[in-house]
Amino acid sequence: MTPAPTLTNLDLETADRLRAVIGKLSRRLRPTPAAVAAGLTPTRSSVLLTVVREGTIRLSDLADSEGINPTQLSRAIAHLVDAGLVERSADEGDRRAAWLKPTVAGRRLTERIRRERTDALNRALERLSADERDRVLTALPALEDLAERLKGERP
Repeated sequence: MTPAPTLTNLDLETADRLRAVIGKLSRRLRPTPAAVAAGLTPTRSSVLLTVVREGTIRLSDLADSEGINPTQLSRAIAHLVDAGLVERSADEGDRRAAWLKPTVAGRRLTERIRRERTDALNRALERLSADERDRVLTALPALEDLAERLKGERP
């Protein structure tokens, strides 16, 4: 059996910088005027976006996807249902389970949130030099691959 490779300090520093910059980008893109106006916290926004992306999703699958505690998820879902953004229904075959699906209003709000995030990112990219934009574009395939490799892994 071959021992696992050890990371050098450079690897650790690179991983730390990458994690930090991804976190900053995420936090800076998360709040949008549409989400704030709808009273969505970052958790509620994330839950809504996942429900809209999946179309219809079991509550247990959503909990796995979001990786948040059940109490926090329950509160987020209750807010989204009360706001008319998500519908909750019982599973006919398993009364302990529940299904969620987005409403038309939830889909529309999600479209606005995504558009506002994309517009914010485009404005920031426009302020970069052509060389900087090219470097971001060149890095995208590797970042997409990295995201796929991390899929399902939780620290």
